[in-house]
Amino acid sequence: MTNKHFLWEISKNPVPYPYALSRMQDIAQKIRSQQAEERVWLLEHPPLYTAGTSAKPADLFNPHHYPTYDAGRGGQWTYHGPGQRIAYVMMDLQKSHGQVPARDLRAYVHALENWIIRTLAEFGLKGECREGRVGVWVIDPQSGQEEKIAAIGVRVSRWVSWHGIAINLHPDMADFDGIVPCGIREFGVTSFQKLGLPVTFAQLDAALAKNWTAVFGESPSAFTPLQDE
Repeated sequence: MTNKHFLWEISKNPVPYPYALSRMQDIAQKIRSQQAEERVWLLEHPPLYTAGTSAKPADLFNPHHYPTYDAGRGGQWTYHGPGQRIAYVMMDLQKSHGQVPARDLRAYVHALENWIIRTLAEFGLKGECREGRVGVWVIDPQSGQEEKIAAIGVRVSRWVSWHGIAINLHPDMADFDGIVPCGIREFGVTSFQKLGLPVTFAQLDAALAKNWTAVFGESPSAFTPLQDE
């Protein structure tokens, strides 16, 4: 199935994690059989922790007893919650997409990083990648410390991607203390709000859409609202 615009969907209410997993898996299977369009799904989750395939039990503290889930993606422990923009990307990687050649998973992850970095630049933030540390990092101007502002977690089934990125807009930063985020103890986590940037979801979503084409080649569709279960 081909489409002139890359489908963008948006959920206005927090999406339960099991439903998100089930929906992504179903869409990925349908993309492979050409029964569904590739898409970006923008959403928030209620407070929860997810374990990647490398997650260590000792890295979970969870003082508030939030639900925990096996995500099935790569990586370690990640927090999701209100105030964090999730963008799940379901893309046929057997085809080329802008900066991503066909069947090049490394290039796909680099493209996700580039997409985040371009988006952060819209708000005057210099996002950077670090060897051996997945995600996008910024320097806190007050402390001078590197802190993580966006996480990346990818799963690929029969060359169709699912999962995606998480950008910290204004989550409750104390909730990140319930885990060792991504297994990295030496560095902290930050957000737009913590950096003094009162950015709205609408502004962040617009920047994500604006920078999508430069990285992945296709134009985003108009945001399609979803009725969530």
